[in-house]
Amino acid sequence: MRVFVTGASGWIGSATVDELLAAGHEVTGLARSDASAAALQAKGARVRRGDLDDLASIRAGAEAAEAVIHLANKHDWSNPAASNTAERAAVQAIGDALDGTNRPFLLASGVAALTHGRPATEDDVSPLHGPDSPRGGSENLALEFTGRGVHTVSLRFAPTVHGPGDHGFIAAITAVARAKGVSGYPGDGTNRWAAVHRSDAARLVALGLAKAPAGARLHAVAEDGIPTRDIAEAIGRACGLPVTSIAPEDVQGHFGWIGTFFGMDLAATSIATRELLGWAPEGPTLIEDIDAGAYSARTPE
Repeated sequence: MRVFVTGASGWIGSATVDELLAAGHEVTGLARSDASAAALQAKGARVRRGDLDDLASIRAGAEAAEAVIHLANKHDWSNPAASNTAERAAVQAIGDALDGTNRPFLLASGVAALTHGRPATEDDVSPLHGPDSPRGGSENLALEFTGRGVHTVSLRFAPTVHGPGDHGFIAAITAVARAKGVSGYPGDGTNRWAAVHRSDAARLVALGLAKAPAGARLHAVAEDGIPTRDIAEAIGRACGLPVTSIAPEDVQGHFGWIGTFFGMDLAATSIATRELLGWAPEGPTLIEDIDAGAYSARTPE
């Protein structure tokens, strides 16, 4: 199958490209830099130059493909409105390009909005609608295209897709710990984060392309919920730092932008996803990765 992947050189995307190529697909990745293009070509993937603001390139890539996997996001935490706008525009462009084709369209989403005082499930409908909502309401926008002959599948990733080389949320929390000289956790540390290893997340994407029906919401979740205190303690062990509670009213000031997420209860299950796809996570747990030094090894200066 000819598969067009946005975010193909990113953290999840690069591993996904490997899985797709191994499965025999012909992959074209969207690349915004020479380095990204070279990395994709070295794997044996084709390259389409462009970025999330280049809607013409995105549309052309989608039109030429037999399936689209949209994993790119600006993740500009200093200007979330810009990230949300770009995400919605890209999803709209892909949906319009695939209109009436019944081709698969898989897009990255998350579980952060699905807070009900219990672990989120695949049956939970995202409450995010419209361009001003997080991610520009892209999951619901994409799923609307199922009524227009697009085989849309939502990929809801755990808040941490972890592993050596990760520069995401756990890396940010570790950086705060180093800067502050203490590994903190919000309040009593009982709020939880779901987690999945990068290799398992990539494998789920490939399985979703092969097996998921239109309209499916898949949960890339290996661990339902790890208490934030356990995460902070693991970071403390790995970095040789003391561990302490951060009062709820001080969380934002202590952690900065990541405090918004670290203070949330982001537990989720993947029972339905595992049954549907036959997906069984095999990678290390989050705590195992932290203990093994995935986030504490310093980059040589």
